[in-house]
Amino acid sequence: MMDDMMLGAWYTFLAEGRFLANTIWQWLALAGVLLAGLVVGKVLSFFLDRQANRLQKRDRLQVAAMLLKCMERPATLLVVAGALYLARHFMTLAVPGGEFDIARFWVQVCNTLAVLAGGWFIYRLVDLIEFYLHRWTSKTETLLDDQLVPLIRKTLRLFVVIVVVLFLAQNVFEWDIGALVAGLGIGGLAMALAAKDMLANLFGSITIFADRPFQMGDRIQVRGFDGMVEEVGFRSTRIRTLTGHLVTIPNAIIANEPVENIGRRPTIRRVLNVTVTYDTAPEKVQRAVEILREMLEARKQHFPDDWPPRVYFSDFNADSLNLAVYYWFTPPDWWQYLAFNHDFNLELLRRYNAEGIEFAFPTQTLYVKQGSPIDADLRVRPGGEK
Repeated sequence: MMDDMMLGAWYTFLAEGRFLANTIWQWLALAGVLLAGLVVGKVLSFFLDRQANRLQKRDRLQVAAMLLKCMERPATLLVVAGALYLARHFMTLAVPGGEFDIARFWVQVCNTLAVLAGGWFIYRLVDLIEFYLHRWTSKTETLLDDQLVPLIRKTLRLFVVIVVVLFLAQNVFEWDIGALVAGLGIGGLAMALAAKDMLANLFGSITIFADRPFQMGDRIQVRGFDGMVEEVGFRSTRIRTLTGHLVTIPNAIIANEPVENIGRRPTIRRVLNVTVTYDTAPEKVQRAVEILREMLEARKQHFPDDWPPRVYFSDFNADSLNLAVYYWFTPPDWWQYLAFNHDFNLELLRRYNAEGIEFAFPTQTLYVKQGSPIDADLRVRPGGEK
């Protein structure tokens, strides 16, 4: 008897107890429908993910696998939105005397979830576009295209977010977008003036990608900074200097400044001035030139055919005879260039020493005219005193 009374009380509470014009049974049914929708969505998401992993192992089905991956998470949100929409059929959404239209708000929530699910799918679909862009850029030699891919991905995703927000505002919540944009006109003008530097950097990045003055990994010199290009973004370019420091330069500056691309030089030029003493006989000067030409001829595989090395007796310096050596080393690798110079210099030193050709160094010789006060002083004070 007591149990029947308790069951009756519970039944009465569930059937007649109300909250916001709905019985407890209706609220429990709503919770059950949402829970079922969440479970179905998770099962569907698991199934899509599993199928995508299977297709991903086949090279020709990569696109289908990516499509399933894009649908995996938005599917759960879409199923929950459908479950919430079905629940409106057994929920009492009209509140007597209430000014707030719950039924309309309920539909707006369902539509918002559905639009968000669709927008999420399109947002993730950008990965598929990125996949094709990577395929295209991998066929080009320049690495700047590879840096362009993430910029395009970020731009497309930002565009999708903006479109989804505007679509929700105009079609779901029925806001007047035109009036909103007109109202923001003055504020937009102020923001444009404040963001002129950002826009200048954006157009600078477009100029860099269009002209391609350098690519990733190139060594460049700009504004007194010398280093390797690490990243080109919408606002700035990052350069790792030879000292290891990371320098960030706005793209507007790079677009308007001369950029010296050292990484694209075909050769490394060296100008070597070999100085010999003034008392070197002309025959030995000629021999010194011949030695240099012999050494360069033995290393001709390091010089381009259209840029042969050259050696000349070029000048009479104040304290030496100057032999000018010009050569263009290839490949343009700095460390190979230094190793080449090291070997060249050692051989030159050995061969000149063997030939008795003396290198000059800065000296001064004082000539004193006889009969001058200095000469008289030197004769009065003999014995090497100064």
